[in-house]
Amino acid sequence: MTIRVLHAHSTFSLGGKEARAVRLMNAFGERAEHVVLSSMPGQFSARAAISRDIRASFPEDAPPLAGRPSLGRLFRLARYMRAFDLVLTYNWGAFDAVMAKYLFGGPPLIHHEDGFNEDEAERLNRRRNLYRRLGLSAAHKLVVPSERLERVALKAWAQPPERIARIANGIPVKDYAASPAPDAIPGLEPRKGEIVIGTVAGLRAVKNLPRLVRAFAAMREKAARLVIVGEGPECERIAAEARVCGVAGRVHLPGFLAQPSRYVGLFDIFALSSDSEQFPISLVEAMAAGLPVVATGVGDIPAMVSTDNRPLIVDREDEAAFTAALDTLAQRSDLRRSIGRSNRERAAADYDEVRMIERYAALYGEAIADLEALKAH
Repeated sequence: MTIRVLHAHSTFSLGGKEARAVRLMNAFGERAEHVVLSSMPGQFSARAAISRDIRASFPEDAPPLAGRPSLGRLFRLARYMRAFDLVLTYNWGAFDAVMAKYLFGGPPLIHHEDGFNEDEAERLNRRRNLYRRLGLSAAHKLVVPSERLERVALKAWAQPPERIARIANGIPVKDYAASPAPDAIPGLEPRKGEIVIGTVAGLRAVKNLPRLVRAFAAMREKAARLVIVGEGPECERIAAEARVCGVAGRVHLPGFLAQPSRYVGLFDIFALSSDSEQFPISLVEAMAAGLPVVATGVGDIPAMVSTDNRPLIVDREDEAAFTAALDTLAQRSDLRRSIGRSNRERAAADYDEVRMIERYAALYGEAIADLEALKAH
């Protein structure tokens, strides 16, 4: 029997949570049929990563996930959800689907919370916390990837421990051991002796990529290039910051690129400048590719990287320390290699996707008996 699964996303542009959702869809294969909704119209670039043999559709006539949470709109959403065997919701932008389940019932629902946008990076919204407390009481489980989010769920959202599942994000680590494709990043031509600093992120304000541009511009090492892979509303702001800092010619914005395993290894250093993260998949990808990391010490990042890499995780407000960490790695190839090795070992030991897929399969299998076949994966 084929299981019908509804995925309600805040956005389906390829980022960490979307990449994970796609890997799970691909892993479950023909056992499930998927319908994907996005609360941001037209944000479906992650669909390119779905395997061709996966049955997935992106209807344009479904009730909207975003808008004023009137009873009528939530009722229409709940009625639409009843056509599925399992509903999977992702982040605040899709939370009205959780509330629709709370108010009007429906199939089993599992909510995934991966972090916060800039409007909650500093402080959680009290009204949203109340909304979450109500809605999550009707969910089968709340899934979080990080220890910090687990603490938030327990305290701010008042969820009982038995309703929370913490599942670390995983990737196919072995795919990142292969040599990257030299032409995988359009417009990036290797230059002898040049250090490539790279990041992969949705170009949103919470990622604070202008901070990365400023730190890069302040480096003593000028034989360096900054590559920012991703798409989003902050693209022009990032480019403008590069112009203001006088480094526009050394900052490359190739846009969204699928299959990070093909190009992450082209970087010499991986950098994350976010105001808020939880358990970023892009960081795991960089570690699997054997890269040293400079990042802000937000979410679980300090605990994710290898012990050797931890001195390069800095306070998010200390741009001078960020620049110094970049310079340290740029000037020492031996340090880049040794930290990269320890990061790769950590990724292989703790963050391979096999365990992640097994845990998600078991969790989804708990939600409805029809998903028993997934437990055998």
